[in-house]
Amino acid sequence: MTEPLPFASGEQACHRVLNAIDVIGARWTGSILMAAVRGARRFKEYRALIGGISDSQLTVRLKELQARGLIARTVIPSTPVQITYTLTTAGEELIAALVPLSQWGEQHLAGDDDA
Repeated sequence: MTEPLPFASGEQACHRVLNAIDVIGARWTGSILMAAVRGARRFKEYRALIGGISDSQLTVRLKELQARGLIARTVIPSTPVQITYTLTTAGEELIAALVPLSQWGEQHLAGDDDA
């Protein structure tokens, strides 16, 4: 006899998984989230940490992650104004959920990193 699934099954659960994959599968999202794990960062710091991303791509992706509640934007009134981006609680929870997925990939998809 098989163990029950640790989550709801059915069509609705499948849609939730697909929606989550859409979020994490968007280009640059993983890199931005991993950079955010290291703490509050300014725009230029993200750009320096994420090789190959353009300013416009980073701007769009940060706005999308803000809209989804995964990244928080904080304006620090100073001269000049400073803006930082950090993970929200939901973003931290997503990172925690991705750790087992990453471990699974290491075990079962060895050598597929170049694909």
